Amino acid sequence: MFGDLVSLIPAGDLLVLNSTRVRHARLIGTRPSGGEAEVLLIHPGADDTWIAMGRPGSAMRPGKRITLAPDVLVETVEVLGDGNRMVRFVGASAEEAIARFGQLPLPPYIARAPGAIDEDRYQTVYARREGSVAAPTAGLHFTSELLDQLAKRGVRIADLDLEVGPGTFKPVESEDLRGHVMHAERYDVPPALVGAVAETRARGGRVWAVGTTVVRALESAADEAGVLRAGIAETALFVTPGYRFRVVDHLVTNFHLPRSTLLMLVSAFAGYEQTMDAYRHAVAQRYRFYSYGDAMVVP
Repeated sequence: MFGDLVSLIPAGDLLVLNSTRVRHARLIGTRPSGGEAEVLLIHPGADDTWIAMGRPGSAMRPGKRITLAPDVLVETVEVLGDGNRMVRFVGASAEEAIARFGQLPLPPYIARAPGAIDEDRYQTVYARREGSVAAPTAGLHFTSELLDQLAKRGVRIADLDLEVGPGTFKPVESEDLRGHVMHAERYDVPPALVGAVAETRARGGRVWAVGTTVVRALESAADEAGVLRAGIAETALFVTPGYRFRVVDHLVTNFHLPRSTLLMLVSAFAGYEQTMDAYRHAVAQRYRFYSYGDAMVVP
């Protein structure tokens, strides 16, 4: 059971969490024809615009408007080079529109509208700063009681913030991994975490990452010697087998989709054969996969 994690992490080790909070970034409106349209807000742009994606694409051409309410519309300003859109709100601020019409953006493989239970289940208990379009799902398993037990055991707990973007759902379609383009995601490594990692290393302790987002943020913020740098930056790091990990020693992660960048990161961390063995076991034992699925510890 996941609660057994307490017995697996030695006192003196450091557990790193991603404290991002999922934004109510999914907006459902109508096109002039009366058909439904969906807008997914990714992050704020310049001059009161937002970077977004949506469907159908024909509803998000420059100058097109999607109606959220008679007095609130989303207008597409520009189609960007990566296929995303620059949009602006008409009749309300983005904050007002999100508060009135925003829904939790459940992953596309959850084929239902978000319900009241998702408001609790699709946020980690330690979520703070809003900014993600998806939850850092490994953290969904933690309860406040479990974190208290780890702290009482002598496990140090620290956090960073990485804004999970829609690229987390993007499958790898190229047979040559060099052809896959990662979407950049913003991360913030605070000075307290830099100090915690250095102190843990000095004591001979190990660093545990809760989720692939923590791995990518820590590895992106480190130099070749594994020394972390505090600050805000973006990462488009694509971790594949053969990558040399410089900061993270252990990983807690969910069971991921085939052909996903997340599964490739796990394969890089655990080794391809060990990862495939774990997945064959999970399939045979009917483990649950994806965002609301089961988890593993990679020692």
